[in-house]
Amino acid sequence: MAALSMRELQIFFDRIRSNKVFELFVVAVILFSAVMIGVNSYALDDRLMQILLILDVAITVFFLFELSIRFLGEPEKRAFFRQGWNVFDTLIVTVSLIPIDESELALLGRLIRIFRVLRMVSIVPELRVLVNSLLRALPQLGYVCLLMFIIFYIYAAIGTSIFASVNPVLWGDIAVSLLTLFRVMTFEDWTDVMYETINAGFGWSWIYYLSFIFLTAFAFLNMIIGIVVKVLEDEHQRERDAHKGAQPNLSDIQLQLAELKALVEKR
Repeated sequence: MAALSMRELQIFFDRIRSNKVFELFVVAVILFSAVMIGVNSYALDDRLMQILLILDVAITVFFLFELSIRFLGEPEKRAFFRQGWNVFDTLIVTVSLIPIDESELALLGRLIRIFRVLRMVSIVPELRVLVNSLLRALPQLGYVCLLMFIIFYIYAAIGTSIFASVNPVLWGDIAVSLLTLFRVMTFEDWTDVMYETINAGFGWSWIYYLSFIFLTAFAFLNMIIGIVVKVLEDEHQRERDAHKGAQPNLSDIQLQLAELKALVEKR
């Protein structure tokens, strides 16, 4: 009988955490918490600061309540902490409960409250899919970034060897040349850099800049976008497959009804 009550309790909390109204309310609290972080950056009177402090404590308690509902609604409690987002939420909420506002760790306390905004990712499924896609794409993106760095390094070495006499501030060594090329790639007044070398007697230097822009800003960035989109599509497909697998089929439902009928007849 006790086991049946625990099961009913788990189903009750699972319905609460799966309720769209509850999810929207949690999102609203997270957004309100983000607004409070911005408000705290202004000079406020003591009365308003006291109100914000009380609201911050209330938000922290609510997050603890919401996390407890999600944990109690989990059919298998050990599986709750196998999900990275649940571990992240638990860590953020736990650290937020530590009273450190009046200590030397006050800055850490404020930073933890800023990171509470990231809980929006763990609450909204679409955001979780995006972040998971980015994490899954990192291994492939790593090779693209490595190839991009090689191109950067080659062009920086060429720029230092040829244009150092034109402007040592931009081309004096390979480190500043890399920064200059990053400026060129982001189109931040890159024409000024190009015209400076052209006017200094390097009329062909436009080939240097345009070829670099084509390789980095166009080719490599499009490769990165393509990889992310492909992984995002795979992640959406994985979510759809998992959702289909989680839905009980007709035979399972009939078997559960038969078991319930047998239990009622015994009573």
